[in-house]
Amino acid sequence: MNFGYRETCLEHETGPRHPESPDRLRAIRRGLTDARGVRYVDAESASREQVTAIHDEGYVDDVESFCADGGGNWDGDTVAVSNTWEAALASAGLAEWTARSALAGADGRDTPFSIGRPPGHHAVADDAMGFCFFNNAAVATQSAIDSGDAKRVAIIDWDVHHGNGTQDLFYNRSDVFYASIHEDDLYPETGQVAETGTGPGEGTTLNVPFPPGTTHKGFLTALDDPIRPALLAFDPELLLISAGFDAHEHDPISRMRVSTEGYGRLAASVRDLALDADAALGFILEGGYGLETLSDSIRMVHEVFDGYQPVSDDAGISDDAEAILETVREQDFDGV
Repeated sequence: MNFGYRETCLEHETGPRHPESPDRLRAIRRGLTDARGVRYVDAESASREQVTAIHDEGYVDDVESFCADGGGNWDGDTVAVSNTWEAALASAGLAEWTARSALAGADGRDTPFSIGRPPGHHAVADDAMGFCFFNNAAVATQSAIDSGDAKRVAIIDWDVHHGNGTQDLFYNRSDVFYASIHEDDLYPETGQVAETGTGPGEGTTLNVPFPPGTTHKGFLTALDDPIRPALLAFDPELLLISAGFDAHEHDPISRMRVSTEGYGRLAASVRDLALDADAALGFILEGGYGLETLSDSIRMVHEVFDGYQPVSDDAGISDDAEAILETVREQDFDGV
């Protein structure tokens, strides 16, 4: 795979006890050291215009000023230093590169994956939260649409936390389809089944809030149905994956049970879905806070795109998880 990476993203220092630390990127790089076919791309930072196409100008000004003054605690979870401003622009730019590269034809072993930080999917139009300042996937999506390279974009978010920011930003839009598979009742406690969009966006949001303990089999089943038919009906030109790895069975801040091989199977599933939808495909890093599980899982995704066939196992799906899927399938996702 081609990995978008900037040293600038290491300069967003969050403190020695914060789970979203520069060590995440260092661990990913170490885990890919001897992997075949890895290429790193140093993409440009997002412009202010690309960021304000998604976020309120006053909020962007506030982030810049907050960082210029040395940063601090934006809220109880979200920390900035003076270098966070440039890191956040770099992270958003890496996501934009992912979309642009995918739409330009990068696929197969050249599939783009941006490994920037801070992450983005909790950031709303006018506020930072959940470790996120700018919504990277949303900036990439809007840039692809504004450039004319894509008229319709789909985002699948498999981070263990619901991407409330991404959902909110596109909730009333008919040109963006957002699907999230996440742990129910976990931060930020959004993403219920009944949240399906409003106005022109009715039917373009799909949430699968699984109970704790759900394995990769539940995630795979959700991708197969209801997400696959809904996404195919939507007919996007671009599919972006908000790729968090904190649903891993050994991640320190969640209770889900996705294995490393399971992430390989998820990667293969979305690759096949993009092919069937005739959509360009790119990955954007979100969460994942166990350094070894994060690096192992991203290496697994890379190896799938290098030809590895992930191992199938006997992991099952619980009755509670299946009940959630049945409820989601009763919703109306008609492609708008």
